[in-house]
Amino acid sequence: MIIIKNVGSSETNPRRIKRWLHGTRWVFLLIASVLIYGSHAPLIALTKSDGRVPFSPSSCVVLIELSKLLISLSALFASGDIHTIKVSVSWAAAMPYAVPALLYAFNNNLVVFMQVYMDPSSFQVLSNLKIASTALLYTSCLRKRLRRAQWTALMFLMVAGALHSYSNLDWEIPDQGGENARTGLHITTWGLLLVLIYCFVSGLAAVYTEKVLKSQRLPLSLQNLFLYIFGVGINLVSHFYSSRTEQAFLEGYSVLVWVIVAGQAANGLLMSVIMKHGTGITRLFIISSAILVNSVLSWGLLGLQLTPFFLLPVLMIVVAVYLYYR
Repeated sequence: MIIIKNVGSSETNPRRIKRWLHGTRWVFLLIASVLIYGSHAPLIALTKSDGRVPFSPSSCVVLIELSKLLISLSALFASGDIHTIKVSVSWAAAMPYAVPALLYAFNNNLVVFMQVYMDPSSFQVLSNLKIASTALLYTSCLRKRLRRAQWTALMFLMVAGALHSYSNLDWEIPDQGGENARTGLHITTWGLLLVLIYCFVSGLAAVYTEKVLKSQRLPLSLQNLFLYIFGVGINLVSHFYSSRTEQAFLEGYSVLVWVIVAGQAANGLLMSVIMKHGTGITRLFIISSAILVNSVLSWGLLGLQLTPFFLLPVLMIVVAVYLYYR
């Protein structure tokens, strides 16, 4: 009597289904992150009154970090990994997470400081250099090699971001009769130096965070807990140090502002998953791909006009994705 077992079909199908489910979850995560990133600026614009946001941006950052901290703590309890806290909590395990928190806080304050030496539009164009700095640090610090096609893809990504920012520049006509006649664009030597520092720190923070998340064999929720404890503390100190007005902590908050807080908290947690199981380069593609969402929402919600030039950076991003991930 001969018994024939169809081993291939019984083992292969579950594996295929598992890979398909994993790929589907990953695509959903990436799309969600792109949507949240792209909607951030239009939502902020909707909260403005007389051209200014009615709430304290620094208090908003504190609430975002606090939300991520509470969600991470809840996830740790829900996963049953709470027992790992007693084993894993130590200064040696927690202190590495203070570095990215300090770097991000430094850059947040640097963006405000550099406005004296350059206009916001020039900063938007030049800040795309962080794609190059992240890629260089990624290959040098993490010992990762990129193919020539991948370097070409990152170049396309950087140029696409610069073109998109350039198309949105606010060109001012100089006052012909006034003493202060000048265009809306200006940048000093100090401004150029500061934006280069900003791009370097941005890349360093991303690469360092990825290295720490992948090097420690701890639950991601616990790693996030370490990271956001420092994030809350550092940003809270920064808020009280920089707040020179009598505006209350929650003054000016509306339902829309709380939606922004919830969205950015969710995006931060999604990004930690990407940094843990993906790469910092994927993060760059998410931010650049959010250009499409940002522009469409700005057109639909704010009435901004889209020009045919808008299609060029979108096409370059599509080509970049193809070249890098093919």
